[in-house]
Amino acid sequence: MDGERTDLNAQARPVQRAQVENLYVEAMLLADEAHAAFAAQRDLSLGDDGAPKVDALAQVSLACESLKTTTRLMHIIAWLLHRRAMLAGDPGAGPHDSAARIGEPVAADWAICAGFDASLRRIIAASERLFERIALIEAGWNAPAATPPVQQLLARLEARL
Repeated sequence: MDGERTDLNAQARPVQRAQVENLYVEAMLLADEAHAAFAAQRDLSLGDDGAPKVDALAQVSLACESLKTTTRLMHIIAWLLHRRAMLAGDPGAGPHDSAARIGEPVAADWAICAGFDASLRRIIAASERLFERIALIEAGWNAPAATPPVQQLLARLEARL
């Protein structure tokens, strides 16, 4: 039975590799978009003379949500890079390393985000959805493989004999 698990892992590896590569590209594009959007929002909050056009609380709120979004995206990218290394057989990247787990999400404060423009809210929401997708993928990959129905029938027959 253990050999079957290994064979299933070997068969899943190309699919996992493609998923990791696609998600990595998506995460990097979203990180670039987030960086540009938060920088543009910071620039809009300053006047031509460099003095703030918005209150200090709004500036701090923007900075906090920028850090949360960046942290969320960096966790995703780190997980994907570690998974890529594992799939490549890197001996320094193991399934029990802390980097092999996505961890807990860094949630946005949507009461604060409601004051941001729609494009910024879309980016923040997209980063949260991507984090959730990664967490679901990780849970699925770490779940024990289901016993094939034929094996279940054979086990029941064996138990009756």
